Amino acid sequence: MSVTGSRRHGRKRRGEELMVPHAEFGSYYGRPIIKAPSWAARDIAGYFFLGGLAGAGSVLAAGAHLTGRPRTATALKASSLAAVTLSAAALVNDLGVPSRFPNMLRVIKPTSPMSVGSWILSAYGPAAGVAALTAATGRLPRTGAAATTGAALLGPALATYTGVLAADTAVPAWHGAHRQLPYVFAASAVAAASGMALVVGPTGENAPAICAAVLAAASEQIAIRAAERDLGMVAETYRSGRAGTLLRCAEALTVAGAAGAALLGRRSRPAAVVAGLALLAGSACTRFGIFAAGIASAEDPRYTVGPQYAAMDLDPSEV
Repeated sequence: MSVTGSRRHGRKRRGEELMVPHAEFGSYYGRPIIKAPSWAARDIAGYFFLGGLAGAGSVLAAGAHLTGRPRTATALKASSLAAVTLSAAALVNDLGVPSRFPNMLRVIKPTSPMSVGSWILSAYGPAAGVAALTAATGRLPRTGAAATTGAALLGPALATYTGVLAADTAVPAWHGAHRQLPYVFAASAVAAASGMALVVGPTGENAPAICAAVLAAASEQIAIRAAERDLGMVAETYRSGRAGTLLRCAEALTVAGAAGAALLGRRSRPAAVVAGLALLAGSACTRFGIFAAGIASAEDPRYTVGPQYAAMDLDPSEV
């Protein structure tokens, strides 16, 4: 039946019974409308989290370096190197064949988030390594300062490009939030990096990390709420199931960590460490929760068929 015909005959008129039953969303042979990503949650959601921790950590490390907080700067440079190493290992493990990663560097495609991200990761890694090595040994300070600056300049791109990468797919819960997802990832990355600074840095040097934690916690919640408004019915995937549980935990941990840091972080070393661990755990839950929401939306026809009718201002039962 055509759309106009369905509007003429299928709509319930006053005093008449609806002749066409309400639609149940489904697909041919019960198969998903779109193919869900084959990414493993442990590898790719972990890659999202660790990349954000590394990138934002380098920015905070550069700030600590410039403002005379050497212990915090050195510790953050080391943690950023460890995080990007583990992040690259997770990506290579998900690719299955290690040679696939260098093959992605044979060309650069500015329109491909995966291609651009591979180059960002390849450039950031050596800069983070030199920055950490020179800070730990105390040698070649000028080289170390240049590497610290380079890592800090690449850090924001490393922390957020994965949000662009996810939003560039056909997965409803990610693509529908393409405007907000990079901001969510940026705020989550800053929360993780500030949490790491609270854990590894001395209490006397953690004032900037506390400010960053508070701003990141507020920004993350604002961005997620904005994403849910834009997603419409697909926002259910952010509130239910495994994703809903993870994102509720993320909110509780991030807000509690930021509040604890603001109230007690400058006076108590144990409180600062606990707050930092809460921020790290909250950031990880955010990445894993958004990943789970995307997989759930790709596997459920309600979130692939229903929004198409909503965009055309149609009731599915009329078609």
